[in-house]
Amino acid sequence: MGPRPFLILQARTEAEAADNEYEAFLSRGGLSDRDSHRVCLDREALPDGIDLGAYAGVIVGGGPGCVSDPAQSKDPVEARMEAALLSLMPQITQGDIPFLGCCYGIGLLAHHLGAEVSKARYGEAVGPVLCEQTGEDDPLLAGLPPRFEAFVGHKEAVQELPPGCVHLLSSAPCPFQMIRYKRNVYATQFHPEADGEVFALRVDLYRDRGYFAPEEADALMAQCRASETQYAPAILRAFVDRFR
Repeated sequence: MGPRPFLILQARTEAEAADNEYEAFLSRGGLSDRDSHRVCLDREALPDGIDLGAYAGVIVGGGPGCVSDPAQSKDPVEARMEAALLSLMPQITQGDIPFLGCCYGIGLLAHHLGAEVSKARYGEAVGPVLCEQTGEDDPLLAGLPPRFEAFVGHKEAVQELPPGCVHLLSSAPCPFQMIRYKRNVYATQFHPEADGEVFALRVDLYRDRGYFAPEEADALMAQCRASETQYAPAILRAFVDRFR
């Protein structure tokens, strides 16, 4: 029996965005197709009775869905994907299964743990944001500078530190940029898989999804391509290396 693969769960309904995100997870994480089991939740169901212990870890990507949106206003596909992801959170948190939730994933984790996730505060402009370590030691942050840029783009945010979590990274506009639950369950508000080209593509694809004024897209894409964000992907690679 070979090494256990990483389970990569995606909640993007746009095929180009989902494929690009998956490729970014592989390249920034030092993974190959053989090292991963990819599930596109917009068109695939999770296997019944899935045993997450069969995987080296679980990685959840981003997407336009918001856990804080009223149930009646949610797109049916996004609601189904959200329900599938939330159904895994008890197994992940109770078993301390290695987990890295990126952007959408921090909302899922915080919501599951009973913390407020909403659009009330902590909005950020789409693009790079300066993240700062809180002083808590963590193996995923070893060797990283105290401050570094990472890409963000979200409509909702965690409003308080979820119960039982350690606060690892902050930013001026949004304090909860990275958290850890127990020893192995991580979530980031930023996108650790994204470099400038990856994020510029997302800006282009999501220019009409309410993250920013559509006429700002070209300037945002140029800003992304000019940004230095080499440290954030190191967190993804550290997660993979730690649990591989």
